[in-house]
Amino acid sequence: MKKLYKFLLNKLPRPLLIRLSYPFKKVAPILYKGNNVECPVCERSFRKFLSYGSDVAHRENVLCPYDLTLERHRLMWLYLKNHSDFFTAKDLKVLHIAPEQCFHKGFKAQENLDYLTGDLVSPIADMHFDLHSIPLEDNRFEVIFCNHVMEHVDDAIKCMSELYRVMKPGGWGIMQVPQDLDRDVTYEDASITSPEEREKHFWQKDHVRLFGKDYPEWLRKAGFTVVEFDKDTHYSEEIQERYRLGKNEILYIVSK
Repeated sequence: MKKLYKFLLNKLPRPLLIRLSYPFKKVAPILYKGNNVECPVCERSFRKFLSYGSDVAHRENVLCPYDLTLERHRLMWLYLKNHSDFFTAKDLKVLHIAPEQCFHKGFKAQENLDYLTGDLVSPIADMHFDLHSIPLEDNRFEVIFCNHVMEHVDDAIKCMSELYRVMKPGGWGIMQVPQDLDRDVTYEDASITSPEEREKHFWQKDHVRLFGKDYPEWLRKAGFTVVEFDKDTHYSEEIQERYRLGKNEILYIVSK
């Protein structure tokens, strides 16, 4: 069963995985009933989480069986809930690129949000467009989320600049990426084109770069001010382990 799960996870196209996840998450919580780990998003506890990731970057005990959160989603949720006014500020205009299933339904239901989602192919997005050229006006959104996208696009600085353009002055956002903290400089090589080689070098078959410690500088080049949220200051090791937060997951808060 585990081999089949891993095979489907890495072989099926993303739109199909999204559709299949709905019946899957009705069964998985029953199989993982327990109290060793907890998801702060769905507020359910389990014996353990599911594994997730490519062959090169596969991780055990990270995917919530109910709402399908990963380490990065749970960290983002904790920031939004406990360290921002995202749930309380009135009339926030929000743009969410590549909307995650674990957030999409809840955010859409929030009465304080004017919530718009965009993606190239996702079946749950409101609009479909190429991030290199966002078909929306300047200075529109107070909040922008765009997570685990910049490792896929041809020109990351162009895409970041487009998000900066549509963000209102005074706005803020979260733009997470896979980050190799053993690298000082982001790794790119345009000659690496096969899915197998891309997985080996960039951690996933559809990645075109692997960001290093210099990722904040990429965001600054696009115009953003960048602040690092230090989870260790706010959450104990015990809480981080129970929520299964990634030890090397850094949350960068960008603003205009």
